[in-house]
Amino acid sequence: MLSVLVPLADGFEEIEAFAPVDLLRRAGVDVTVASLGDGIHVTGRSGITVHSDTTLAAIMAADFDLLFLPGGAGVKHLRADPRVRELVLKQHAAGRWLAAICAAPVVLHDCGLLTGRRYTAHFSVAGELPAILAAEHIVTDGKITTSRGAGTAVEFGLHLVRLLSGSAKSADISKAICL
Repeated sequence: MLSVLVPLADGFEEIEAFAPVDLLRRAGVDVTVASLGDGIHVTGRSGITVHSDTTLAAIMAADFDLLFLPGGAGVKHLRADPRVRELVLKQHAAGRWLAAICAAPVVLHDCGLLTGRRYTAHFSVAGELPAILAAEHIVTDGKITTSRGAGTAVEFGLHLVRLLSGSAKSADISKAICL
């Protein structure tokens, strides 16, 4: 079964995290939501507290087909956590998928993975990522996929389903959710 890891830090953008998680799970993908903290509860930017599946510490040794980084104010915590950097670099070295939405592409940038690549991100990080393809909702370059923000989260989630499970599965889910 295909697997995805979604590390969550306090301040994450709820729509950006859970629209793709929901769509991937509808596709039959095993999605693990892992809290950066010691506990399993994480509070998003809109004050919604979620119960993650596990903690990041508990799954550091596991391998995933896709590592997905949601955006929002919690990106500052993703950037500051050396375990996240370790996971990003491990995923890249293994030739597996990386995905980031909104401000989260800065984590990939911090790891040196956006140099010479096409990518998009939220306009709030344009100062750090001057090569943003601002008109693009989603950009895939090699095994790295980026998206702009909350408004592109459903489209992004369906794109991730397409990458992992194929166009037919993505189309079926799109039809089922009346998109």
